[in-house]
Amino acid sequence: MKSPTEKAAEAGAAAAPRLYVVGGAVRDALLGLPASDRDWVAVGTTPQALLDQGYRAVGKDFPVFIHPDTGEEVALARTERKSGPGYRGFEVQAAPGVTLEEDLQRRDLTINAIAQAEDGTLTDPFGGQKDLQDRVLRHVSPAFVEDPVRLLRLARLAARFADFSVAPETAALLRQMVHDGEVDTLVAERVWQELSRGLMTAQPSRMFDVLRGCGALQRLLPELDRLWGVPQRPEHHPEVDTGVHMMLVMDRAATLNAPLPVRWACLVHDLGKGTTPADMLPRHHGHEQRSARMAKAVGQRLRVPADCQDLADVVAREHGNVHRSGELGARALVRLFERCDAVRRPQRFDALLLACQCDAQGRTGLRDRPYAPASRLPPLLQAALSVDTAAVAAAAAARGAQGPAIGEAIHQARISAVESALAQAG
Repeated sequence: MKSPTEKAAEAGAAAAPRLYVVGGAVRDALLGLPASDRDWVAVGTTPQALLDQGYRAVGKDFPVFIHPDTGEEVALARTERKSGPGYRGFEVQAAPGVTLEEDLQRRDLTINAIAQAEDGTLTDPFGGQKDLQDRVLRHVSPAFVEDPVRLLRLARLAARFADFSVAPETAALLRQMVHDGEVDTLVAERVWQELSRGLMTAQPSRMFDVLRGCGALQRLLPELDRLWGVPQRPEHHPEVDTGVHMMLVMDRAATLNAPLPVRWACLVHDLGKGTTPADMLPRHHGHEQRSARMAKAVGQRLRVPADCQDLADVVAREHGNVHRSGELGARALVRLFERCDAVRRPQRFDALLLACQCDAQGRTGLRDRPYAPASRLPPLLQAALSVDTAAVAAAAAARGAQGPAIGEAIHQARISAVESALAQAG
């Protein structure tokens, strides 16, 4: 297949662009990571010239085009000037005279400011290759502070590249962005977009380490930030500190390849411990219901997807009961299943069990301890699911039962089925 530059030359365009791959695709290739989507930048051309060559315009805030053959995005080289607060407060200039180096200078990190020509030649004016070798996340220019999304993106990359450190001068800029209120201008959608991507990395705790270290976590997720320093009972939590526990839970979720709803539920399942009265510590009586209320409020504030919010609610309310389920008899187990809506939604119950496993194993020294409810509860739920509810309802109706009485008959049948399963399990 011919390259975009060759296509343009064949079209006889007077302003044929010089095209370069930029950003994450170059970075990941240099790190030996699997290929990601390529972003191209076009130098020395105009929007009209690209349209004349068959490109399709898609950008609203700045000129971005879709190549007619490859379908890849091509953005015009541009410069940016801060004109207002927040990540939208920029004036963009895209013109044939904008150089590749000028375009790279507006990017966030040196490791993302490397360009590759179609012949493989690299342009690296800010030392990105050396920072890749040294495993350092470093800003390109002081203009980093002008876009608060960059702070979130850096924190997320710190989680993805867990062996990279943040350059001290960059860490200072992060603190400045918080102090100057730039972080406060972030809208919920952008916070969730970066947060959710960071949650899905191999070491999510690193993202929160960076956000907490610069003060951004206190502004974005104060409910989570206040968990550090809150003690728990050491016989259950050898790590004692609730914030430390949360990070162990998140990293355990990553090692178990948990999906996003489970990871979000893990993150917010203990928020209520941050509101436990001081005279009750280190006990946290009633924190489950407090956590559920707080998880709902945070989810609504950040506009978290419904499936994540839904699972977070049931995990916050029921994780303690799931942990103690080995002490429960058939009647209490069926009530647990019913509260979790497990009969109608067994897959969500599986996700609940995974989140609870992450919680139980996200404790110092207990990472590999078997989690008994994960193996004990599914067959008991299956026993409850095996009840022929239509037959039970018909038999109850034949005895004159109506409405709630029929529901109670089904409930009792499920208790009997679970009792039998418990007896068989010994």
